[in-house]
Amino acid sequence: MVRPIGDQAREPHFVQSLERGLAVIRAFDAHHRELTLSEVARICELTRAAARRFLLTLTDLGYVRTDGRLFSLTPRVLELGYAFLSSLSLPEVAEPHLEQLSAEVHESSSISVLDGDDIVYVARVPTRRIMAVAINVGTRFPAYATSMGRVQIAYLPDEQRQAYLARVRLERLTARTVATAGELRDELRRVREQGYAIVDQELEEGLRSMAAPVFDRSGNVAAAVNVSVHASRTSVAVMRAELLPPLLTAAERITADLRVTTPVR
Repeated sequence: MVRPIGDQAREPHFVQSLERGLAVIRAFDAHHRELTLSEVARICELTRAAARRFLLTLTDLGYVRTDGRLFSLTPRVLELGYAFLSSLSLPEVAEPHLEQLSAEVHESSSISVLDGDDIVYVARVPTRRIMAVAINVGTRFPAYATSMGRVQIAYLPDEQRQAYLARVRLERLTARTVATAGELRDELRRVREQGYAIVDQELEEGLRSMAAPVFDRSGNVAAAVNVSVHASRTSVAVMRAELLPPLLTAAERITADLRVTTPVR
């Protein structure tokens, strides 16, 4: 869901119309591929008149199409995400290692960065097995419910990690999803101590994932790499015994390569 446009104090340079235009774009997602004017206004907390102006402007710019009643995004919005992805050295550095990892363990592998309270996938090597969760480059998930998110939060400086725990709103995505900030704090401590994270069916029933951190040349966590499996096919014990060693190796190799390329911005 699009975060509501707040009334908090802004800096003098802040352009609220730009914030609202971006909110309109973010209103469309996998569950809302087409929206009416009224639906956009409700999701973005805008008046119908304001929502109409933003939608028609985006239509004129080629980012939105309409049949007169329903609005939807066009492929041109990919330009916005590609501008960010193409500026990173991370995907190019990571992809050969993801391919090697996926070939070795015969499971999907991915790498993501932390963006606010979400993770964003920047490279992925899928297997042919079908998952209920559709994951592509640019996919976002709440960090607290993912192994890659927990790894990256666990390695944040103490002040940033505590600020995250103070503001995070935990939604029970499955019956197994972490329920309280205290439980999440304990899990993050465990992740930091052991150097990896395992999330067992907290994002989606039947999906297990394991992630390890990737560091930049300054020693800060820059990203996380993971492997994901079907719970019915691979137990947590098997993940630790068979998948963890190659995962840690892949993370170390990506870290080593990243440190001799342009730092992640």
